[in-house]
Amino acid sequence: MNKNITSQTLSRLPLYFNYLTSLPESRKNGNISATAIAEALGLNDVQVRKDLASVSQGGRPKVGYVTNELIGDIGKFLGFANHDGVVVVGMGNFGRAMLENKSFADYGFDVVCGFDCDEKLVGTEINGKPILNVSMLREFCQNKNIHIGIITVPESAAQEVCNEMAEAGIKYILNFAPIYLTAPAGIAIHNENISITLAMLARKTNQE
Repeated sequence: MNKNITSQTLSRLPLYFNYLTSLPESRKNGNISATAIAEALGLNDVQVRKDLASVSQGGRPKVGYVTNELIGDIGKFLGFANHDGVVVVGMGNFGRAMLENKSFADYGFDVVCGFDCDEKLVGTEINGKPILNVSMLREFCQNKNIHIGIITVPESAAQEVCNEMAEAGIKYILNFAPIYLTAPAGIAIHNENISITLAMLARKTNQE
């Protein structure tokens, strides 16, 4: 198994994983070929076969892969089996959706807690996950060894929350607030502006 795969292969592996995990249970218990995956995703079957061979040794001629085993191999390679804890700050509609989303577990993430400053929400639960006051963020993250945070607060509060996450020991931040955030060195921030993404998709559609 070749661990030194190309960046192009690495970018395709999550596509394969997402497709395979979306299959019905009856198909997950059977076999699947690289050709079938390629056809479903509109990719070159030779390339798919090479990509899969770089992370799994389970493929057999004329038989293909045991689907569940292939899912496990890809997930293990991508680190989806690590089950990293995640916290979400901001319990508006989008933040609630983060706690209610059951698909995070498929990718090795466990959303363990939500935070907000609204006392009407503090002390409640969403999908079995506790909602704590944001003032407890640092203590919670340090005690639970949490290093991943999601920001879904209004623009005016986003940078302050980002700063608090950095002080809490969080190293990876996914920001959905419509503002570009900055953090100290050693902390990775992905600023996800949905409006910009929609505009890019619309432009691409108009050009086709």
